[in-house]
Amino acid sequence: MKTRLATLRTVLLLSATLTLGSCSTLNYGYLAQSGIQALQAATITDAQIQSYVAQYIAQLDAKSNVLPAKDPYAVRLAKITSGLNSVNGVPLNFKVYKTKEVNAFACADGSVRVYTGLMDIMTDEQILGVIGHEIGHVALKHSKKQLQSAMLANAAMIGVAATSQTAATLTQSGLGAVGEALFNASHSRKQETEADDYAYNFLKENGKSPVYLMNGLQKLQSLEASSTRAGSPVNQLFSSHPEISNRVARVQTRLISEGYLK
Repeated sequence: MKTRLATLRTVLLLSATLTLGSCSTLNYGYLAQSGIQALQAATITDAQIQSYVAQYIAQLDAKSNVLPAKDPYAVRLAKITSGLNSVNGVPLNFKVYKTKEVNAFACADGSVRVYTGLMDIMTDEQILGVIGHEIGHVALKHSKKQLQSAMLANAAMIGVAATSQTAATLTQSGLGAVGEALFNASHSRKQETEADDYAYNFLKENGKSPVYLMNGLQKLQSLEASSTRAGSPVNQLFSSHPEISNRVARVQTRLISEGYLK
């Protein structure tokens, strides 16, 4: 919060400085809007986050090779995620992107996207563990913090009227900020631990074994060990998931303590 407020103060101070220094050339409407956008980033609500992300996901889906419901990959994902209905009261929706990339992500609007590259190298249980972890980042609002940071960095969002409960339509720049927050995020060690804990409990609450979380982490661990080529899709996947071996050991210890493993 201190960082966001400091950035907000910087944006507003810059606006004031520009106003005093170059009155003849300034577009006052645009400048005022920039200040509104910065304030919006610092005070954005969960509902507005969901609306912004939904707009971005709609655009991303349109650009991606989304497999139809009857495709074997989509059928498999539907089976894996059966019983997973919502997070924080937001309905979940699952789709498969046909691509060789090894990845999966979950968003604040309930969208979960899994790449065929990931499905090709993981078992159903491992995939479920990865999904649970990604949902954890959303449920714990790690994704919201990243989006706020992206918004403050470029003040690209359209301002939302104080009396409105819905978010305004995003500009292309705004959509870019959402994408940056979703795909270029780097989670802290604490956030990774929190997401693992959430995934563990989330799986239990939805009638799935938390052993699946360990399965998914172990697969990521083996992929990390076997991937040495810089810039590869696998290495990119691990850039925001540090110290997997420690996370595997931590989850395994809890599984043993709760009787899931001997």
